[in-house]
Amino acid sequence: MSVLDNAITIKGIKEGLLLTIRPEGDWAEVSTQLIARLDQQAEFFKGARVALDVADRPVRQHELESLFAQLTKRNLTLWAVVSQSDTTNSAAHHLKLETSLVPQHEQMEAVEIDSQESGTSGILIDHTLRNGRTIRNAGNVTVIGDVNPGAEIVAGGNVIVWGKLRGRVHAGADGNEAAVICALDLMPTQLRIAGYISISPDDKRRKPHPEMASVRQGRIVAEVWNA
Repeated sequence: MSVLDNAITIKGIKEGLLLTIRPEGDWAEVSTQLIARLDQQAEFFKGARVALDVADRPVRQHELESLFAQLTKRNLTLWAVVSQSDTTNSAAHHLKLETSLVPQHEQMEAVEIDSQESGTSGILIDHTLRNGRTIRNAGNVTVIGDVNPGAEIVAGGNVIVWGKLRGRVHAGADGNEAAVICALDLMPTQLRIAGYISISPDDKRRKPHPEMASVRQGRIVAEVWNA
């Protein structure tokens, strides 16, 4: 892994995607690396709303305009830039972008949240996913129901199925190897966590029981899930 890989973090938030760029390194190289990472999973990120956090890095107007254009070309909407730099904030205002992740009309009503209660954004689906359905979310995905063969879930975070999992699931799709996949009956067509892939054995005689799949020592393993 290169130094530039560590300079960029992509994670899901309530408003869409948060792209965090550390202040070190040449902007041209880092922004090129960012676009390359987005292109690697273009279908997953397509249509997302994007916020950019550059800390105290000064990003000039033409540099931000260039990144804005490249994101727009890829059907990504840059709506906010968070920075402690006056240069960056000025460039963001010129493009009519927000400079806070909290909308202006909500800032006075913001309530401090205890760190023990914080978490990762996600979606809840309270019905069975049938053949042909595809769910994509940058955060966690929870399904109360079954995931039938032919259905697919792609999540940046964890996937929890309170039912039978028979379709295809990709957790940690943004490269998060710590993501997990849980189900009351885990017999998927295919499991993926980050860059790892696993296919369930064809064993119809097994007794269904809750299981959790995770990455261990370079491969996906399933173990009893005490749901």
